[in-house]
Amino acid sequence: MNSSSIFRFLLWAALLVGGFFIGTAWNNAFNRQTAPQMSADENPRNTAAADESTARSPIPPGLNEGEKATIRLFENSAPSVAFITTSQLRQDYWTRNVMEIPQGSGSGFVWDKNGHVITNYHVIQGADKAQVTLADRTTWDAELVGAAPEKDLAVLKITAPKSTLRPIPVGVSENLLVGQTVLAIGNPFGLDQTLTTGIISALGREIKSVSGTPIRDVIQTDAAINPGNSGGPLLNSSGELIGVNTAIYSPSGASAGIGFSIPVDVVKWVVPDLIQFGKINRPTLGVEVATAQVTQRLGLEGALITHVIEGGAAAREGLQPTYRDRNGRIRLGDSIVAINGEKVSSSNDLMLILEKYKAGDSVKVSIVREDKKMEVTLRLDAAR
Repeated sequence: MNSSSIFRFLLWAALLVGGFFIGTAWNNAFNRQTAPQMSADENPRNTAAADESTARSPIPPGLNEGEKATIRLFENSAPSVAFITTSQLRQDYWTRNVMEIPQGSGSGFVWDKNGHVITNYHVIQGADKAQVTLADRTTWDAELVGAAPEKDLAVLKITAPKSTLRPIPVGVSENLLVGQTVLAIGNPFGLDQTLTTGIISALGREIKSVSGTPIRDVIQTDAAINPGNSGGPLLNSSGELIGVNTAIYSPSGASAGIGFSIPVDVVKWVVPDLIQFGKINRPTLGVEVATAQVTQRLGLEGALITHVIEGGAAAREGLQPTYRDRNGRIRLGDSIVAINGEKVSSSNDLMLILEKYKAGDSVKVSIVREDKKMEVTLRLDAAR
């Protein structure tokens, strides 16, 4: 073979090899552009894990649409509901050993991905230790973050991974109607993940909290609520939180068709305060007032001021407290009878009305001083 033939052979070989590599590169580029992009969440392993965590039971034929909706609502909501157990620490008199004694149990629900769990205050009242068991059966030691005995609400915190926490969807309670379908999930008698259904029987009820302070605008329901349901969620038909189950009315201690739930609109403003401050950070007038019994015994209306805090809002505007004069006689102070036109009949009224305002707000305070009505404008202080 002469040199010219060799040259032509090598040229053709080079063209063939080059064409092969160019074609392969073009094909790979095309595949990258047309192939669906898979995110980390769409990774088959992750998808399998997600499917396992949200696995749904197959619905048998023959069920009506209402039954199907209830089943799906329970499956979607149950992972947000927790089982709470409490215990007390006791020291043996003879051995001095510290023992952990079970105290009680209740329900709760996951509020956010930071591990905050909401329950009733009376569920954890007097406990030295609390544990939260999630729907996946994992149990976590809980820290008490904040409590509001006057609202029967408490916030616990656990250190569970965020991937295991399913915050409950939060609804509203201001537009509820009697006859509306409700569902309660909790742990009555220690039987976890129990669902009961019913309707709203009445609205605007009033019950007493652990501290004796009334809780107003409470929801009454006929959904079965038993011991252990306390702190669990009351849901609407969309699976949204509309109340926290807190009490039953029953001579026997079991469900008699009358249960009460704290409305979610109260929960929504109380919980952020408990998380941030550990208590309700309501504004104050800078006064101490007499109990309703004292006021009634004296035949007075409103909330009688017994003490004015130095430097507080009331002191700045000259409100007068009750005191003893030089002769030992009691001189009655001012009685607060209204805030911004809203009637105050007792110390409880005053406290509940102030919950509607924030520190720094200005309010018109109507008072009675020596049988004369007056009105002063106060700038509310932050509670100390």
